[in-house]
Amino acid sequence: MSEITMTNQTTAPVQQQDSPGETAAPRSPASRFSTIANIVGVVFLLALPFIAGGYWTFTLGLAFANAIAIIAVSFLVRYGGEVSIGHGVFVAMGAYTVALVEKYLGLPVLASLPIAAVVGAIAGAIFAFPSRFLSGIYLAVATMALALALPEILLYFSSVTGGYEGLYVNLDAVPGVTKGMQRYYLPLFGLIIVVLLLRHFRRSRQAMALLLIRTSSHAAESFGIRRSWARLSCMALSACIASVAGALLSFSSSTVSPNSFTLWTSIFLLVGSVVSLYSLSVVGALLGGLFLTLMPLMLAGAGDWVPVLYGAALLGVILGVNALPTELRNRLEGGKP
Repeated sequence: MSEITMTNQTTAPVQQQDSPGETAAPRSPASRFSTIANIVGVVFLLALPFIAGGYWTFTLGLAFANAIAIIAVSFLVRYGGEVSIGHGVFVAMGAYTVALVEKYLGLPVLASLPIAAVVGAIAGAIFAFPSRFLSGIYLAVATMALALALPEILLYFSSVTGGYEGLYVNLDAVPGVTKGMQRYYLPLFGLIIVVLLLRHFRRSRQAMALLLIRTSSHAAESFGIRRSWARLSCMALSACIASVAGALLSFSSSTVSPNSFTLWTSIFLLVGSVVSLYSLSVVGALLGGLFLTLMPLMLAGAGDWVPVLYGAALLGVILGVNALPTELRNRLEGGKP
């Protein structure tokens, strides 16, 4: 990638304080409320396993992992301007990487998690290279074809993937801690770390380059930024995040199988990203993760009414979020990319 020459911007001189006792302007009430709300939210999530039962601890662990997968889809939309209907493939790669590393090497999830991230990034780059000139509906159909082929591929290599039965993830991540606590806190910490890393990335020169490519490819090329590089970078980073989600999801659920990674898995991830308003924040992603995890459980006994009720719930969430005040909605979305 060619370097981007950045021009130095002049900064306004800092005003001198009129008196030694003068202090900086106090923070706005909205900013203080946001900070307090974030602290209260983190404390609540950390204490929740000691309050809720084992069922909710298990379910929320899955929701945290799903939230990371939703962030992967939202990242591709916000920085690449593209929609994927096949991100379940990259989630499956992370899940199966953890299961296979445990089966053949005897290593726990903390050791195999970096391997899963690298595998996902490489797979995303490999997929993006031949499809780097596709966009819009054409790229969406290409990713959908990938998702359709995945279950058959997993079944074809059943001697490695375990076939219909799948593989199990049983090793503890942290010895001496109960399995229920591990399945809750590991995805939670993973979600927080992913959001913090993305917040740092959003201030980087690479993020500015990706946004410039998305906004105006001709202007970006005049700065020496190639569109093919941007496509590979976006897909590789998005697939890396999705694979991390799959690794944590396999640990939280203790099993991986082809039935868990069908075309519907990718479609539901896209639905979850819509519910989260393509947010890269903890709150927004968690909203999508909870919707993705809890809604099927709530509608399990609805029979033929499941598609209708699911669509109504999706529409209700989207309309409800868009009815929020602009400032609150911007905070939910995590700000502009």
